[in-house]
Amino acid sequence: MTTTNRFIAIAGNIGVGKSTLTRLLAERLGWKPFYEAVDDNPYLSDFYQDKAAWGFHSQVYFLTRRLQHHRRLMSFTRPIIQDRTIYEDAEIFARNLYQQGLMNERDYRSYRELYETMGSFLQPPDLIIYLQADIATLLKRIRMRGRDYEQGIEVAYLGQLNRLYEDWIDAYQLSPVLIVPAEHLDFVAHSSHLDLIVKKVEDLLDGKLHVTFLPEELSRVTRAA
Repeated sequence: MTTTNRFIAIAGNIGVGKSTLTRLLAERLGWKPFYEAVDDNPYLSDFYQDKAAWGFHSQVYFLTRRLQHHRRLMSFTRPIIQDRTIYEDAEIFARNLYQQGLMNERDYRSYRELYETMGSFLQPPDLIIYLQADIATLLKRIRMRGRDYEQGIEVAYLGQLNRLYEDWIDAYQLSPVLIVPAEHLDFVAHSSHLDLIVKKVEDLLDGKLHVTFLPEELSRVTRAA
């Protein structure tokens, strides 16, 4: 598997395990991790208190940081794993705010113009790993990581984000996608689950088509865990 100048982006809803999988894959593959800017977002706590007032500010901050990460990773000669994609900022979170009436038409139009201009010159990932999970799994993992500002996230909000994720991933065509059933694979607790994910990633980067997680594979690693 040739990895020079390759990069993987890991996508998925709040709490699904993107940062953890980024770290584990980077350690296993020897790649450079880039993590999502969350804890240093000066608007995030305010956003969770008043989405309408702070949604535009928070999304522009995330978009700016994602562009900075892209500029840095494109200058590296070693392979990269990125925690969350720039596409999610626009196609999931900003779109959701707009659909819910929490970002007005003027702000959303300005945001989309900025996003589309940036996207026109950014290199897409060689592979997107989409961590797919149900609401119960997301809530459990959010509670476990214990970020105070996330503990009040509403079930309906997570559900809407999940629907937007499914719509986005169904339409995404810029690079191959590996859909990981994260509610069935606990890659933190069980090394065999991580082994299976790594094998699928390597298969896709080697050019294999239609790589998926078969039911018998999931059953086997679950029994072995």
